[in-house]
Amino acid sequence: MLDPQQALASALSACARGDRNGLRAIYDAEAARLVTIAHRILRRHDLAEEIVQEAFIQIWNKAHQYAPDRGSARGWIYAIVRNRALNALRDGSREDLLEADSLDRLQEDAQAEIAVDPLADMDEHSRLRDCLAGLDETKRRSILMAYLSGYSHGEIAGRLKVPLGTAKAWIRRGLASLRECMA
Repeated sequence: MLDPQQALASALSACARGDRNGLRAIYDAEAARLVTIAHRILRRHDLAEEIVQEAFIQIWNKAHQYAPDRGSARGWIYAIVRNRALNALRDGSREDLLEADSLDRLQEDAQAEIAVDPLADMDEHSRLRDCLAGLDETKRRSILMAYLSGYSHGEIAGRLKVPLGTAKAWIRRGLASLRECMA
């Protein structure tokens, strides 16, 4: 029996060969988590679902570009969703105006999200989880806010109440430590 990473890599290979069952396997295994990631970035469930749908089209069309020697299948898939969500956020054409009470609720949700431990959602045997756990709290939180929640450096500095340069330095040093640990 294949482990989840091998199953995803195999499903991507099937997609590259034009086998729709490969895409079905990826969807069944990862769709719910992908919507959650897109929702964390976009803060809108309907838009998150739309982005994940677009991402699955891109996964189908570009599965042949996945290279196992450059990273995990899950990482490749998640990067597509994250990048599409960030592009939609930057584009801004899909934004709706919010009422004042909705804005207050969003700010409360954002504060609650910072308190959630994303490491708990990661695979226990993941090298990335081990490396993230080895970082000090400020670097780990900054990296997760940037790469999991999609915050800009300025937003991270504002949320953590530190100067912009400090937030950038935490992220840069944290990523350097992660690269070293993952190597």
